[in-house]
Amino acid sequence: MSKIQIKLNGELRSLYVHPNDILLDVLRDKLGAKSPKCGCDRGDCGACTIFLNGKSVKSCNILAIEADEQEIVTIEGLSENGLTELQKKFVDMNSFQCGFCAPGITIAATELLNHNLNPSLEDVKEALSGNLCRCTGYTPILDAIMNCKK
Repeated sequence: MSKIQIKLNGELRSLYVHPNDILLDVLRDKLGAKSPKCGCDRGDCGACTIFLNGKSVKSCNILAIEADEQEIVTIEGLSENGLTELQKKFVDMNSFQCGFCAPGITIAATELLNHNLNPSLEDVKEALSGNLCRCTGYTPILDAIMNCKK
């Protein structure tokens, strides 16, 4: 086992991991971050999306040991001071049904809005292209993001 240290949602955390431990599993099972979900275990669905050093990544495709000395933000850290404006829009517009995909989509949309204050609908669709939602048909999600533009 190897000792790693990560900054998770602003808190420095140290723990031991096996060389083949997947970051998603470590986040959920050892560190208690429950928002990243295991949807496909292949990086296809986006349910496990987190910020790693400010960039959205699929945590099911990363070994935990690769996150040593890195900064991770999940939905728990994104909304530690209350809901973000984007999250409020999602709630106001009833964008999600089951909510399983919501954390990954929120991370992807947040990354887009952090870099593009006025994205087109095509920009939003591209930003969410790595995230699957099996319930909504995407329209309420896209509507909320488009209504959240600054």
